[in-house]
Amino acid sequence: MVIDKKIRRERKKKAIRNKLRGTTARPRLTVFKSCKNIYAQIIDDDQQKTICSASTLDGTIRKNGSGLSNIENAVKVGKLLGKRAKEKKVSVLVFDRNGYKYHGRLKALADACRESGLQF
Repeated sequence: MVIDKKIRRERKKKAIRNKLRGTTARPRLTVFKSCKNIYAQIIDDDQQKTICSASTLDGTIRKNGSGLSNIENAVKVGKLLGKRAKEKKVSVLVFDRNGYKYHGRLKALADACRESGLQF
């Protein structure tokens, strides 16, 4: 039986989610990527609230990043998320890669978040 890519990722996601948990002191940074866009949000699992989020669909990135590659847009999302997290006084996180490989757009977003002062 052949298991397709999406089902494999969902299984990894479930296994990772059982191990990771974001708290008020150390919220969870989760990432979702589609073919065209990338979304990142910082979640407090104790209160079940999203603290802040950023994506390529945000007005500033969408307006200025139309001719950029996916990796360049992921860097912009990471910097924007870092800026918004600093405004909410969040600096220490747990990184949830959501079943994706730590490579390409995901790595670029994580590195940009680290450059903007987030620790994980």
